[in-house]
Amino acid sequence: MKILCALALLAAVSTQAATASEPVQRKDSSVIGADGTAYVTRVVPIPRTISPQAQASLARPIPDAETTPSIAEQRREVDAWQAGAAKAFEKLYPVKVEQGVIAGVPVRIVTPPHVPASHRDDVLLNVHGGGFVVDSGSLTESIPMASLTQTRVVSVLYPLAPEHPFPAALDAAIAVYRALLKTCPPDHIVIYGTSAGAILTGEIAVALKQRHLPEPAALGIFSGLGDFSRPGDSASLFALNGLSGYLAPPVPGARMSPEYVGRTDPRDPVLSPVFADLRGLPPTLFITSTRDMLLSGTTILDRAFLHAGVDTRLIVFEALPHTFWNDPDLPESTEAHHAMADFFSAHLYGAASQRGSAVPRSGQR
Repeated sequence: MKILCALALLAAVSTQAATASEPVQRKDSSVIGADGTAYVTRVVPIPRTISPQAQASLARPIPDAETTPSIAEQRREVDAWQAGAAKAFEKLYPVKVEQGVIAGVPVRIVTPPHVPASHRDDVLLNVHGGGFVVDSGSLTESIPMASLTQTRVVSVLYPLAPEHPFPAALDAAIAVYRALLKTCPPDHIVIYGTSAGAILTGEIAVALKQRHLPEPAALGIFSGLGDFSRPGDSASLFALNGLSGYLAPPVPGARMSPEYVGRTDPRDPVLSPVFADLRGLPPTLFITSTRDMLLSGTTILDRAFLHAGVDTRLIVFEALPHTFWNDPDLPESTEAHHAMADFFSAHLYGAASQRGSAVPRSGQR
């Protein structure tokens, strides 16, 4: 299911052994180079702390051979997967999906069968994942949220890299947000995303502050990062599917996600929010997992928000790979979706009686 939707997200940073038959390594080993580089092998059993469905998913053999499909091929494959996954999610979460255009930007509008009167002025703004080069989430990220929160979701189909590098996606998302502000007060809006969309969510929050635009009620940053100038530790350990699949050796000095970053300085504070003034940003939910290639990126950005006094909550799932909640068959996906929906609802509807008043952000979990 997790096809090639994040190939462009990071420059690959490590080698990894994976087999489709018998394991070749039967003991742990570790050699630390003079510069601190670790050359390791590890025998990692499937933990029994996760669901049987997740255990079966992790046990699927995935070849470690490098593949180099074209951008067009990636997009065709991911579009087909999104369509199939959307049907599976709609069986669990009935919704209506429509195409639209807001501020000149194409969007998907996902609406639950019943929207309570108290929710009709509220909207969840989704910026989808896909390594900035494909759409691997405008449906799978939106359908569960619309159903569980009983709230309309607008998913931005922002322009993709490499044809449209930074800040094209950011500008498109902000254009949609500004248009929504004409009918929805900012504290009636939540912005969220997964993977590339999680990165973009942090960038949007910083850009809104810099442009003196009001912040939304809350943010959801689900497996992202906030620093394009240096890869995190987990990017050297895990591929898109965790401990299985292809992971290239590190390339010293390689730029992260050059298709998206383009000519922008990787330390630009909007592109890489860890270098920005994060004070006053909305309450933010971070979600990742222990075999997520962006585990480090997510937790580093969470700490940056926390150090700035932002009210954050961090959830780390056990053993699962990058964006596992795109798999409708996992009980952990259901758990993650409920955690997301509960957080969004708490900051939209739980705070409804306080709208218009200042809500202190303590930075406490």
